[in-house]
Amino acid sequence: MNSPYIEPKQHLLDLFRQALARIAPAADAGIELDRPKQAAHGDWACNVAMQLARGLKRNPREVAADLVAALPASEWVDRVEIAGPGFINVFLKPAVWQRLPAHILARGAEYGRLGLGRGERVQVEFVSANPTGPLHVGHGRGAAYGASLANVLAYAGYDVTREYYVNDAGRQMDILAVSTWLRYLELTGEHVPFPPNAYQGEYVRTMAKSIHGLHADRYKRTLAEIMTGVPPVPSAEEYVEKPDAKVAAEAALDALIAAAKRLLGQDYDYFHGYALEEQLGDCRNDLTEFGVCFDHWFSERSLHEAGLIDRALERLAARGHLYEQDGATWFRASAFGDEKDRVVRRENGQYTYFAADIAYHLNKFERGFARVVDVWGADHHGYIPRVKGALAALGLDPDRLTVALVQFAVLYRNGQKVSMSTRAGEYVTLRELRQEVGNDACRFFYVLRKSDQHLDFDLDLAKRQSTDNPVYYIQYAHARIASVLAAWGGLEGDLLDADAGRLTHPDELALLRRLAEFPEVIAAAAGDLAPHLVAYYLKDLAADLHGLYTSCQFLVEDETLRLARLQLVAATRRVLRTGLTLLGVSAPDKM
Repeated sequence: MNSPYIEPKQHLLDLFRQALARIAPAADAGIELDRPKQAAHGDWACNVAMQLARGLKRNPREVAADLVAALPASEWVDRVEIAGPGFINVFLKPAVWQRLPAHILARGAEYGRLGLGRGERVQVEFVSANPTGPLHVGHGRGAAYGASLANVLAYAGYDVTREYYVNDAGRQMDILAVSTWLRYLELTGEHVPFPPNAYQGEYVRTMAKSIHGLHADRYKRTLAEIMTGVPPVPSAEEYVEKPDAKVAAEAALDALIAAAKRLLGQDYDYFHGYALEEQLGDCRNDLTEFGVCFDHWFSERSLHEAGLIDRALERLAARGHLYEQDGATWFRASAFGDEKDRVVRRENGQYTYFAADIAYHLNKFERGFARVVDVWGADHHGYIPRVKGALAALGLDPDRLTVALVQFAVLYRNGQKVSMSTRAGEYVTLRELRQEVGNDACRFFYVLRKSDQHLDFDLDLAKRQSTDNPVYYIQYAHARIASVLAAWGGLEGDLLDADAGRLTHPDELALLRRLAEFPEVIAAAAGDLAPHLVAYYLKDLAADLHGLYTSCQFLVEDETLRLARLQLVAATRRVLRTGLTLLGVSAPDKM
């Protein structure tokens, strides 16, 4: 069994291309091979005969017969059958699959790595949560998805940059700074009415205590000074029960922000900077502990300081896509597919978030990325047309931007939904979730569904050490193999020359075919931006391994058979480990 492994799909594509050139050299038909759902229909099915039939004005089955007759002989093909209206089903010889385990062991972690991306530079921007409080379980799904997607794209051959966009220049940071200052004032004896729409979490009190511990009453101002010009602040009850109270609360909060800036002067920057660094630092640590790391943290403030927003808007204006109305500057978004035009500069001269986003996306492409993937919460779906429209207006190809939408996960504990609200402070943090169920369960459960599908995160299931828990089920398959190999006591390298021709049991062949799918899964996951396909695959691979464990003994007396089966399970362990690593999940040798 020392012959080199051939990639069966590519081999068959080559055969069909040669056959097509013989019977219809002028035909323009793409050849596609699919894996039939039923084993009785072969290893691969091709429908090219049906695609050709109309152009050739012939019966599809007749075209299929000609193609089969024209197929070059192959030592790897067992037989070819014509089925239904003209499907060509190909059955491969077991020898094709039997050569795979040695190939996997020789390739190691490189088995499955592809050159699809050809080194194309791709930026994946994800999480990018406002640094106004701890990350919660909703952010966790975007983090797990973005990190896994970046890993898959890199494994498929793309040059990937992982980026976090830090919203450090907007109103939300002002709200956090003022929330911290108001809690600080409480410690100085000045009890200013605390707005119900300010940040309520205990972490705000913690920052206030730290500042007071460092600076005592240095930043104290009187209640009379603060409330001058500030409208009445609604109570928490009014905020919930009276619709008008929400408008009043926003006005009061804006007035308090203005008062803080006026009364503190340059010291306001201290509160702003302190709150930013504390929360951003906590975010960095949380994500790092979660196994999510970024190559670049991009500051929104840098767009303002470097004049990049001015430059982007000047470019839009020069191309005739801006106009003035009611004292504001508008972008003609409706001319590019958006439902209406959008303000980029308000009457007071301040830029909108959208203006900063235009400049940021222009900057992404100016940095040389061929393709940009933004990972956004699903509630931002309406924002896509205006951003793509802005790119088109700037003269860029909007198709170079792909927005992957992520539904926030809904957490359930003991069958009860847990509510989350960052400002109200009623949320479960990502850190708390990780401490309760572990990083592995978090990372896997978050990518177990397509990103834009609703996800109910079942804490009870995530903590369960049983085969009902998918991550446990997969890790247990890896640990089972490790236990078998440990009992054997040899080295993986000793298995390279095993006679895999002994692998003839149906469960052995099923596992071999599953292992052969791994590169295809990587290609599909990268192409569709769908790391959940890797999770699905690992579940199927683990099921095949557990089935084989039940039906076949590994450490049998027959040495040739023993080494062949050990080679097979060692290769399976390698693929399990690679797949889990791409998803940010550990592959333990013991459970």
